[in-house]
Amino acid sequence: MEEYGKILVFVMPIFLLLIAIEKIYGHFKGEDTAPYMDTVSSVSAGMTNSVKDVLGISISILTYGWLESHLAFFHLEANVWAYIIAFIAIDFYGYWSHRWAHQINFLWNKHAIHHSSEEFNLACALRQTISSFVNLFTFLLIPAAVLGVPSVVIAVTLPIHLFLQFWYHTKHIKKMGFLEKILVTPSHHRVHHAINQEYIDKNHSQIFIFWDKLFGTFQEELDAVPPVFGITRPAQTWNPIRINFQHLGLLISDAWRAENWKDKLTIWFKPTGWRPENFEEKYPVTKISDVYNFEKYDTRHSKKLMYWSIFQALITLLLITYMYNSIGVIGLPHVFVYGAFIFVTVYSYTELMDTRKISILWESIRFIYAMGVLCFYGDWFGSSDVWSGSTYLLIGYFVLSLSMSIYFVAINFEKEKLAIA
Repeated sequence: MEEYGKILVFVMPIFLLLIAIEKIYGHFKGEDTAPYMDTVSSVSAGMTNSVKDVLGISISILTYGWLESHLAFFHLEANVWAYIIAFIAIDFYGYWSHRWAHQINFLWNKHAIHHSSEEFNLACALRQTISSFVNLFTFLLIPAAVLGVPSVVIAVTLPIHLFLQFWYHTKHIKKMGFLEKILVTPSHHRVHHAINQEYIDKNHSQIFIFWDKLFGTFQEELDAVPPVFGITRPAQTWNPIRINFQHLGLLISDAWRAENWKDKLTIWFKPTGWRPENFEEKYPVTKISDVYNFEKYDTRHSKKLMYWSIFQALITLLLITYMYNSIGVIGLPHVFVYGAFIFVTVYSYTELMDTRKISILWESIRFIYAMGVLCFYGDWFGSSDVWSGSTYLLIGYFVLSLSMSIYFVAINFEKEKLAIA
């Protein structure tokens, strides 16, 4: 928990810097691929995912340590060869877990968030799940376990492998020549994120592209078929917590309404998107039929709301940074109280981004939560030890945040409606 938090404190500024560079580059090239609201939504999804991971809110039914201790023919030292084997084994594991997430209905729920952006940029790489509570696929690491790769090597290599998947989420890097034959490149991954019929469910590899070529899921990016990004049942919200559970909600409702028990039970394991017979007519959901002719999601918002949303995301990042730096001081179970506050925060300001009036309720809950924390602990999880004035600054911020939500819902949203009319 604490070690991973420290890693994220180091990595997060690098990711944000690269996102900013991409935004500036796109602006000057006249090809801005990172609209502000979409980027804030993506970064917010990354924040909730990182908090979930740091808090360890997931379990493995079968742990790698158990596999290694029971299956290893011999035990490797934590040397260069062990890391190479671990990296290849994790990439194999990543290919199949990724592929199954695209092909099995109930597994798609944990991956839909990553594809939910209708743009393709570095920020959308941060759209990672909070809805995956059980790791079902540890058995895919059996090759590493048989060769006796130590658990510590797997633990170190997993986040490195994940972070190396960040860079290729961009439209600005075109085809890369010889590297296209070995590595997953931006071109390969644009294909993967596309909803064009030619591209759907292709290029599941994460670092080495040869897995797709070996298992028959490779597709080159075609000059005549520009990729169109998103998901065929569009999310239509900036709220990453809503997106994380949309598909699950549809599965539950479809299973409940299904007339026979076979459909109720098998819907979870059918191909992604499968619904019982005639459900598309009886219980229609929004679906993109023409990928070249649909309206991207974008709320009718003011520039004030856009700037305020960016401000809220940056403040939340600062609060998360303090949390990760202070996990040892905050301790258990208080760090879970902090984590829950971050989830409420993201839910609140992304509801406001969606121009939903109910965002006032969520911001009120957040305000009461924050005041409760300050009263119960006497400060913000020990922050007065770092700076004596932090409590007063935070009270001012929380009052401002609630006031701004009231302003946007009561005044600004109405002005925007009148301006459109």
